[in-house]
Amino acid sequence: MSEGRFVSTDPPYYDNVPYADLSDFFYVWLRHSSRCVLPDLFATVAVPKADELVAFAYRHGGKTEASQFFLDGMTRAMGRLADVSHPGSPVTIYYAFKQADTEAEGTNSTGWETFLEAVLRAGFAISGTWPMRTEGSGRIRGQGANALASSIILVCRPRVSDSGAISRRQFVRLLNAALPLALDAMTRADEGEHSPVAPVDLSQAIIGPGMAIFSRYEAVLEADGTPMTVKTALQLINRFLAEDDFDADTQFCLHWFDQYGWDTGKFGEADTLARAKGTSVDGVKAAGVIEAGGGNVRLLRWKEYPADWNAKLDSRCPVWEALHQLIRAFSSKGDAGAGKVLKGVVNQALPQNLWVE
Repeated sequence: MSEGRFVSTDPPYYDNVPYADLSDFFYVWLRHSSRCVLPDLFATVAVPKADELVAFAYRHGGKTEASQFFLDGMTRAMGRLADVSHPGSPVTIYYAFKQADTEAEGTNSTGWETFLEAVLRAGFAISGTWPMRTEGSGRIRGQGANALASSIILVCRPRVSDSGAISRRQFVRLLNAALPLALDAMTRADEGEHSPVAPVDLSQAIIGPGMAIFSRYEAVLEADGTPMTVKTALQLINRFLAEDDFDADTQFCLHWFDQYGWDTGKFGEADTLARAKGTSVDGVKAAGVIEAGGGNVRLLRWKEYPADWNAKLDSRCPVWEALHQLIRAFSSKGDAGAGKVLKGVVNQALPQNLWVE
């Protein structure tokens, strides 16, 4: 490929779609009819799969090996794009990735972190992120299904050489200076117009200004001198939008309510917001605060919360759920009912030897 290209690309989404496996359905028929014309292309009995740039554990001996395979291959691909792209135009990369990995310490997106790591290792600096509605609800895949509704477009340019390193403290200081201005620009609208970025997309859109600072330097150094990981950088960026350090499920509910109130919204938008808040739609549903199915999501009203709820037995109790259980109890049983619920919530957060009687 020659240099000076204008590049806009839609790469593989980590482990979302097994395209090579799907291609076997067509390959066997095409091979039967076209092998005599294109013998090299149809030399194998089935579609070659070993080099496909997707992170499937069953092909590479485990999740860790598959993730490393994806990281190495995507880094090479992104590096090539950086080499051949036109210096006067940014490279734009579409990324519509749906994934949440729930672990003991919380929920994160390995696919997103691995992809961003590859982009930065390739020598790119991220100058912006644009949420864009790219997945129509009328497509067959999206009908009655929990499919994505939007993509995030990464806007990238080759990083300036000799960009140096900064400390974690300097990085946080730069975030605190830049993100308020970026957030104001995203939410400010002229009279009579909607804000440029919807509340459910803010957590994704704010990645751009934050990662622009992170990727501007060769490294952001932790206190012990080790380079900061992409995962940590994303956590620091997303913390800027946190509501007084509420839990991730509550932050999701607050932002979803800002956009939709008690109305129904699309799963794709909920998934984008949940991943940005460090949770997942399934996780928020398991907390008992939303209804999700058939491609739609809505917050439950207080009247829909179970009357036999016991905070002590609830393994996932976000602040949002406790608040609405208090509203339900007070509305039906007054001060005594609300007091009983409050005691259960307090005890749920305390060691058993400190429980309130």
